[in-house]
Amino acid sequence: MSWRQPGMLGGQLRALWRREHALAGAVLLLALALALPPITLERPRVTYLVTFDLTQSMDVEDMVRDGRSLSRLDAARAAVRELLPRLPCGSRVGWAIFADYRTLPLMLPVEVCSHYEDLLAALDAIDGRMRWANASNIAKGVTWSIRTARNVDEGTRVLFFTDGHEAPPMAGNTPPPMGDITAGEVGGLLIGVGGELPQPIPKTTREGQPAGHWAADEVVQRADRPVGQSTEHLSELREEHLKAVAKLLGFGYRRLGSDTALVEAVLDPALARKQPTPTDLRWVAALAALGLLAWRHRPAWPLRLGRR
Repeated sequence: MSWRQPGMLGGQLRALWRREHALAGAVLLLALALALPPITLERPRVTYLVTFDLTQSMDVEDMVRDGRSLSRLDAARAAVRELLPRLPCGSRVGWAIFADYRTLPLMLPVEVCSHYEDLLAALDAIDGRMRWANASNIAKGVTWSIRTARNVDEGTRVLFFTDGHEAPPMAGNTPPPMGDITAGEVGGLLIGVGGELPQPIPKTTREGQPAGHWAADEVVQRADRPVGQSTEHLSELREEHLKAVAKLLGFGYRRLGSDTALVEAVLDPALARKQPTPTDLRWVAALAALGLLAWRHRPAWPLRLGRR
């Protein structure tokens, strides 16, 4: 038995040479990762005016999240809170609220990454105490959201959370006045919130304090139904009505369910637009440097013994 000294020595020298080159390459890549400025690339981004229905039917607690019951409004806010960190940097989001037939913007769309904490703080402050009326005309509210989004810029979309419950009830599917609106000119999504079983609607004071539930004789009942057969004092998700409104205005419709489904709907390429976005690519150089260092410090192969 003998060592193959010349060949083995040459192989060890070549391996050492490659490892030292890998170390130098890793150092250069790390320096690049520290010095590389953001590169502007055309990337798809979304801009949304997120509107929350604040009428009292949204206080019905028929939603479940993480094993606990919560109101429709709280479920909508929780879903948006989970949505924000999943939006790509460069996307913009703003808040608006709806009651009666009007939509009131609270915060115009801002970039999500640089204003993340501000967006969360404003979102947490949205509740029923901001409501200025108990009436509710969903179709008109969505058209006002469209007008507001259109005034921001041409790429702003609408994300409207509601249970579809209207008060007083509209006769059939009464279309909203659309003289200045063309279906589909402002894209968006109606997000249906609520369960399928009719539930009593909580009554609250102006200060947001509980005051029982609305009784049948305290609300306007449907005139197109026999006496005693209208139940407008109870509320459930009015999904068919929302689908009809969405189709009329050129919107999509989704029912609030999993956070993943909401993210996929919001990031639909049809609702995004490409725009110049500063993109941080330093992580690519850092990852390549890590790979070289891992290769540089890999365990050495065992020496091979040859037999004469």
